Amino acid sequence: EEGLKVLKPCDKPHIINSIMARAERYEAMIPIATKYDADVVALLWGPDGLPRDENERAALAVELIYAMNEAGIANEKIWVDGIVTPVNIQQAQLVSLLNFQMMLEDIAPGAKSTCGLSNISNGPPVELRPILNTTYMVMLERYGMKSVISDPLDKNLTAVAKGERPEVVDIVHQTMDGTAPDPSSLDKDLADYVKTVKVIMGETLFSDSYLEI
Repeated sequence: EEGLKVLKPCDKPHIINSIMARAERYEAMIPIATKYDADVVALLWGPDGLPRDENERAALAVELIYAMNEAGIANEKIWVDGIVTPVNIQQAQLVSLLNFQMMLEDIAPGAKSTCGLSNISNGPPVELRPILNTTYMVMLERYGMKSVISDPLDKNLTAVAKGERPEVVDIVHQTMDGTAPDPSSLDKDLADYVKTVKVIMGETLFSDSYLEI
């Protein structure tokens, strides 16, 4: 709250990052958000920690967003963070988040979403981080993700986010739909995206050498 007190007015609302889906946390934090008319990141970290699947994410989202709505916070001021997990230890959770993203508009029409994108590559070799981050960003965006917290120095990721590399978006979507060409027929850059989508979707087990297979 001390930070909000000294912030100057601006064209875009300030954002509180974040309010967890734990009653003792959101009951204390929501009044601060309403007092300063701030947007809020609704972090789906519940009493038992990380939700196990998309259904637990949905239940936490309903509880937290309801509490915010009751306090007068409109859905449009809520940024839902369903939590990205590392691919090398929580591979199935990545699909759960995708499934949850498809549910969010029905749960809270008008609510936005965000995530700590680089969590997916926290642990794998550093050379895999850009391809993992970029691929998952495209996959999440397809299902409604509005923003991500990402590496601003990753020029390729930024180019993809700005729509400057449509071929990357196309190959990721094709792979998600099961219509991508065989990776052996593609140049290495696009073939790596095909392989990465399959890892994220759980069709291939993650290993540090998955791009070499």
